[in-house]
Amino acid sequence: MPKYVNPALVKTNRRNVLRGSLLAGAAAMTAGAGMAGTASKRMAPHVAPRPAAPKFILAEAEAQVAAPKADLSGYTRVQQELVAPPFAPKHEQVATGGPKIVEIRMETREVLLTVDEDTGASIWALTYNGSVPGPLIIVHQDDYVELTLSNPAASQMEHNIDFHASSGALGGGGLTHVYPGEETVLRFKATRPGVFTYHCAPGGAMIPYHVTHGMNGTLMVLPRDGLKDAEGNPLRYDTIAYIGEQDFYLPMDENGDYKTYEVAGEDFADSVEAMRTLTPTHSVFNGSVGALTGENAFKAKVGDTVLMVHNQANRDSRPHLIGGHGDHVWENGKFANPPQKDQETWFIRGGSAGAAMYTFLQPGVYAYVNHNLIEAALLGATAHFVVDGAWDNALMEQVTPPHVVET
Repeated sequence: MPKYVNPALVKTNRRNVLRGSLLAGAAAMTAGAGMAGTASKRMAPHVAPRPAAPKFILAEAEAQVAAPKADLSGYTRVQQELVAPPFAPKHEQVATGGPKIVEIRMETREVLLTVDEDTGASIWALTYNGSVPGPLIIVHQDDYVELTLSNPAASQMEHNIDFHASSGALGGGGLTHVYPGEETVLRFKATRPGVFTYHCAPGGAMIPYHVTHGMNGTLMVLPRDGLKDAEGNPLRYDTIAYIGEQDFYLPMDENGDYKTYEVAGEDFADSVEAMRTLTPTHSVFNGSVGALTGENAFKAKVGDTVLMVHNQANRDSRPHLIGGHGDHVWENGKFANPPQKDQETWFIRGGSAGAAMYTFLQPGVYAYVNHNLIEAALLGATAHFVVDGAWDNALMEQVTPPHVVET
């Protein structure tokens, strides 16, 4: 599993709080025009005052204040306990009762992550709840997601969150900028079923910097009556395998060794230079090389149906299950569209998530890879499923073992 540490030894001050663009620093004012008078009370004392907001941000804030309040009568509030990847939170595949307000809480954490134990490569990962990817969130169509986003006082940077599943205000990114020592609450309606990326987007160069430092995850919005095949028949899964593919761009010194840094954000200039090459040093699943192999491999049994949820917030990917298939594949992640059937390799567009369902038919080890095999074999984009059960010779049989042939 990925190795993290956060000593929190360096206190934030006016000089080392890294900000994004003018938009990033100002967008937090969209919390509402009426909040302006309380901003100084909410900000941690060591954070510099925010710059003035651009006119369109102020207009958006004023429009929100002037708009009628949402009618939440009849909605039941429930809390969802988020869990660390690759696992999924408890949820219903078919919704019972009417739409709900699903309360979740996430904390932005800046943690030192070992990307590859063999080389010692590490990065100050920027995370939601301390993991790369951020936790999988699961709701049903027409539910409200009500997120409390907290940024600890020990953080070095401001953070926010852009939900691709939401509508307006830069996916919520314009309403959720939190400086160290702050928290905010965002509520939005999940109107479209599917799997969607979420990520940090402070503004300017800070957007790719945060995303390529691990600050992204997946929200799954299930249809209220559950998943269906292309003919409208119900589909059920036994478990979810949540895979976040992460491209890292780790700076190197003149000797080709990976650089190390004392605190989050210190690598900003070096990272921007490395990102400009568009060539990742690592392309890994769930934060580090081997995070989903060996002892950390997914476990299943013959006959189990697994929903593989795959997120790539920045680059295109080509998932493939070696020894298996995609029985039903939502390549673009949108459950309102009929799934494709019997896919060998599917395509996940950068900045999106997709889902594929497979029922395991044979025991053994299955490799789940990015079928750009350079990335799978050399950069780390490989996971394993270890499947227990009885072998079926009708599906595959070694007729003759390898043996020496007389010449």
